Amino acid sequence: MQDSPRPDAQHGGAPGDSSTTIDIVVSADAIGHRGTIEELATRSLESRNLTGRFVVTNDLQSTAATLSYAGDLIVVPGVGQRFDASVFDGVVRVDFGECAPDRSPGVRHHIRGRGIDGIHFAVDSVYHHKFHRGIDISYGDHPDQCAALRIPAGSGPFPVAVLVHGGYWRARWQYDLMDALAVDLTRRGYATWNVEYRRPDEHNWYAMTSDISQSLQTLQSVHQEWNLDLDRIVTVGHSAGGQLVLRLAADSGSNTVRPALTVSLAGVLDLRTADERWLSEGAVSSAIGGRYAEHPAVYDDSSPIARLPIGCAHVIACGVSDDSDLLEISRSFSDSAAGTTDVTTHVEGPGGHFDIIDPTSEIWATVAAEIDSRLL
Repeated sequence: MQDSPRPDAQHGGAPGDSSTTIDIVVSADAIGHRGTIEELATRSLESRNLTGRFVVTNDLQSTAATLSYAGDLIVVPGVGQRFDASVFDGVVRVDFGECAPDRSPGVRHHIRGRGIDGIHFAVDSVYHHKFHRGIDISYGDHPDQCAALRIPAGSGPFPVAVLVHGGYWRARWQYDLMDALAVDLTRRGYATWNVEYRRPDEHNWYAMTSDISQSLQTLQSVHQEWNLDLDRIVTVGHSAGGQLVLRLAADSGSNTVRPALTVSLAGVLDLRTADERWLSEGAVSSAIGGRYAEHPAVYDDSSPIARLPIGCAHVIACGVSDDSDLLEISRSFSDSAAGTTDVTTHVEGPGGHFDIIDPTSEIWATVAAEIDSRLL
């Protein structure tokens, strides 16, 4: 466990820098049209009530060194370009294209391969780190084997919400996607455990599966220090994370730590169908390493619909404006689960794929109320 202060329970995280000003410094070589990216940066800052400077420069290193800023700095060096972050405190690096992760000293978070929307994700990352900071706890030796813990107000014992992000099992999508839900659930009274894990495109399918399991079991070693109630655990997975948490529940029957409730938010719950329909350009077979005919046992072990009954109560939720295939898969899973011994609740509501992980959305409010009714 890393040395960190105890979280400030009134804010759902460790106290960060109180300044609302940040700077975004972009290499001129990294952009095509300055106005488009500056508009995106301005909207992103305003959405979080933040202010800051947007600087485009031909000398990123020198320009960044001369800026007076409080807290995090967002830098866009350009794919493959070096930036020495060691003299800064908590740089968020953004690369619009796919590239290897920058794990050099001073880089707190590296957002890569998300296009210019990476600026928006970077601003959100800064916001959550500054005002709702979690404590990163390692559950393995690889940098991606970690989880961010946030503790709510009160003395506990606290129910635990384990959050598993999606992204079709691709490394460019990381646990910052679930920060907003983690903050919301922490405010509701849950200790939140926002899990990062190794993805198959940089490791393999089994590394990812074992990481999800290991991250859950690590709660056993930290629950006394943080007064966590391991009898009240809900696992919440979005998109590919929905597959991961339901597979985790199916595998957890004899484990010391196991969920009392599992929630799928627009989950990829039928891997064979998802691959047959080539969702996200063949994401399933790309992650697993082949089609169903080549790896039937891996598909059947990993696909939640093939593992019914799961052996754990679950909530299956999907927005009606989401990908039609994901909506149908969620409905098919719920129908199949209703014929088993599992206690299943199906939730639908307005919104698309990312609305369901927006704490201000109607559908998330419905899901959160369902979780509260079971665990609080």
